[in-house]
Amino acid sequence: MRHFLPNGKQLVIRPPEVRDAQGCLDCFLQLTQETDFLLYTHEEAKAFDLHAEEAFIASYVNHPNHLFLVADVEGEIVGTLTLNQYKFRKQQHTALLGIAVLHKYWNMGIGRRLLTAAIRWVEEHPSIAVIHFEVLANNERAIQLYRNFNFSEHGRIPQAIRQPDGSWVDLVVMSKRIKPL
Repeated sequence: MRHFLPNGKQLVIRPPEVRDAQGCLDCFLQLTQETDFLLYTHEEAKAFDLHAEEAFIASYVNHPNHLFLVADVEGEIVGTLTLNQYKFRKQQHTALLGIAVLHKYWNMGIGRRLLTAAIRWVEEHPSIAVIHFEVLANNERAIQLYRNFNFSEHGRIPQAIRQPDGSWVDLVVMSKRIKPL
């Protein structure tokens, strides 16, 4: 899917190829430097290398129950989305969402476009009907995006995240049924 951003640059939402591994890794490392909204710290992220990123991308290629998308702005990977079907039979109607966008590309509609692509993918998937995730309670922008897409909050896990500075953050549990079960 091709889109134009408010800054005039062209955005393409697409599945990555193994050759995108360095760009995906660079994006991930930068994300862990500029936000504490991810589970990984920057120190933990530095343990990943190009080979690990190539293997990660390859694990999604031709996997019918998982989705990996990148937000590509004129050749630069600026965001990612993963959607993974739960492996246990009793949960296979549900997929776990992960989404992140580089700070300099916030407020340009990239998260909205990634989420729209994921929802469309689930609409066509033969067995996934529900998108589920947990989001840090202080990530108000992300929570508002999810609410705009009619995701519901189902509860909180108190002090589920301990930030590097020692502060505690609740996790907000959210989901949305995309189609009937």
